[in-house]
Amino acid sequence: MPEPVSVNAASGTRPKIAIVSTFNELCGIAGYTKAVRRQLSSVADVTVFDLDQYLLRNTRRPVIKLAEKHINEIAAKLPEFDAVNIQLEHGTFGKTPDRILSRLSKIVKASPRMCITFHTILDSDNSALSDAWHQALKGRIDRALALVGMNLRGRVLSFGVYRMLRKTQKKKDVAIIVHNKRDMRLLRDVYGLKGVEHHPLAYMDELEVDRVKATVSRTMFPTLAHLPEGTKFVGTFGFLSRYKGFETAIRAMYGLPDNYHLLIFGGVHPQGIRKEEPIDKYVDSLIKAARIDVTVARSLKDTFGQVNSSGDPASLIMNHPQNLNGRIHFMGALSDDDFAAAMAYCDSVVLPYLEVGQSSSGPVAIALEMKARVIASRTLAFMQYEMYHKGQIEFFDIGNFVHLAQLIGSDPAIDPDGRHLEYNVDTNRKVYLKALGFEPQAHLRTA
Repeated sequence: MPEPVSVNAASGTRPKIAIVSTFNELCGIAGYTKAVRRQLSSVADVTVFDLDQYLLRNTRRPVIKLAEKHINEIAAKLPEFDAVNIQLEHGTFGKTPDRILSRLSKIVKASPRMCITFHTILDSDNSALSDAWHQALKGRIDRALALVGMNLRGRVLSFGVYRMLRKTQKKKDVAIIVHNKRDMRLLRDVYGLKGVEHHPLAYMDELEVDRVKATVSRTMFPTLAHLPEGTKFVGTFGFLSRYKGFETAIRAMYGLPDNYHLLIFGGVHPQGIRKEEPIDKYVDSLIKAARIDVTVARSLKDTFGQVNSSGDPASLIMNHPQNLNGRIHFMGALSDDDFAAAMAYCDSVVLPYLEVGQSSSGPVAIALEMKARVIASRTLAFMQYEMYHKGQIEFFDIGNFVHLAQLIGSDPAIDPDGRHLEYNVDTNRKVYLKALGFEPQAHLRTA
């Protein structure tokens, strides 16, 4: 393999680095790409090639042709750079395995030195097929077929992508970056890839954190300005979708005093917006979980199937006594800076996600960097992340709203203000420079 190229910003030796990623979309990958660009820009000239999601995820034949032209245009420019990084979330390259693999292959082939950051690790184990069989036995045929389809798609993509990369690694430098040690071992030991580095997500340095925290005040969200002193704010963060488990946080509110308020930061993902759908199904489920707009009569009917008409009419039309309206606040989607500031604004950040096989989570990384108190469900991704930051996350079992309420109502296990993260933007920059084939000078040392 070629020797690493020295990077010396002081002497003007600034390599040209390209990043291929979705960038202008409202999504986690775009947000992380912006963070990586900031980190690398201190020692390199960085250009981002935005993967146009309108083109690449469209299934109409005329648009597919434009999508191929889009990929070809990006590929034609990559040889001009010293190194290329691909921020890979498979779905950003297309909707079908064959198009994803074809488009990714063109980018890989056109790149000089390069590294690929995997945000999702596709594995071809048989757990999904086993789950599909159990669903079929329960008569849930649609769910079983969906699981089989997901498994087949995963197999095609995993075998195709990893095989393509193994072949490419025989011809040129292709390094891999993943977000935890478990994924590193899987790609290295099971799929035979070389040069696999691992580092947790990292977004902001101390100066950026201080800049954002300076904007935080109790008046930054006007819709909360009327709440009295002593109000405790519990924040959940991320796009509103079922796997985020926000209903667990809502159920926890029933076990907390009335001065605890739940702030839900995030909106429906742009790709989840459905034509003529009066309300997103998951948003509707959250409103119902909070018993908002639910009368006693409706609650009794939902529970018992009928309501005794001899009951007191006034009691049947009144709001449900457990109505959380006024204690649940939908805060909407925020900019990157406001998202981070909101985490510092809250007394605790709660991440009640379900286990869906994720490799990482941007919200937990940003929350720790912002020195927020973090309470998270015991998912594999969160536990892998906590290995880099021992003792910095308070855990509860997935869905256990009783334990969650107990944690929220108790004193923090650690003092967030005294937190120091050994894995940070400096160490992340070092990993990227190594993966891209560059060697920082001593005065740029990042470890």
